[in-house]
Amino acid sequence: MQNIVAHPRHLIGMLTPSSNTVLEPYTARMLEPLFPDVSAHFGRFRVTRIALDDSASDQFRQEPILAAAELLADARTDVIAWNGTSASWLGFDTDERLCAEIHARTGVKATSAILSLNRLITARGVKRLGLVTPYTDDVGARIVANYASIGVEVVAGAHCGMSDNFSFAEIGEERIGQMCAEVAGAAPDAIAIVCTNMRGALVGAQVERALGIPVFDSVSTTLWGCLRAMGIPTAPLAPFGALFATPSGAGLAMAGE
Repeated sequence: MQNIVAHPRHLIGMLTPSSNTVLEPYTARMLEPLFPDVSAHFGRFRVTRIALDDSASDQFRQEPILAAAELLADARTDVIAWNGTSASWLGFDTDERLCAEIHARTGVKATSAILSLNRLITARGVKRLGLVTPYTDDVGARIVANYASIGVEVVAGAHCGMSDNFSFAEIGEERIGQMCAEVAGAAPDAIAIVCTNMRGALVGAQVERALGIPVFDSVSTTLWGCLRAMGIPTAPLAPFGALFATPSGAGLAMAGE
């Protein structure tokens, strides 16, 4: 007799930059308390360089992303997330349009790293933000301007001046912790580590406990958004950051709801 799974599984689909080597293992690490009932599954499309020129921006055209999303939908995922931060410099509306189109194409609810981050910022009443990225200063300046447009002041920023996406994963956790401590000097309401190929999830939680300032890492915010979309309690993930203890229902509107 064939064995049948006795309880429902919850499947997360995540769209991944092709050169990213951080978000998959870090997401799996954070999901350990919920595994095997909840699991994440990944689809890639080509992203190798982060910059403001046209060739770099063209990497985030909808069609390659939607093709990857359609393949993820074959796995009968409950939610699909764009696990990248391009909307932080290209404009938040790019993720809103992308998520709406993913839902239209696949029938699956959709969210993203940046939309989830922004929901947390709204839920926590964050008005003064510290920003940590691996990016060049001009990309950082574009992110600052986009947050100013929604009433959030970036009061301090620390950037590594890099554009090669693969290399972001080689920034050590000690350095990331130092960058968080640097922007904490401006007394922000929260610190955002904006890049899903930066090793911020674990060290961010440590910095949060040490400094008493919420730290929203991009890999963590994406997972938070996916779990909340599926109605999965996030409290078991509390060791990975206070964001997972955010009250249920905070800012959960997304494509497909």
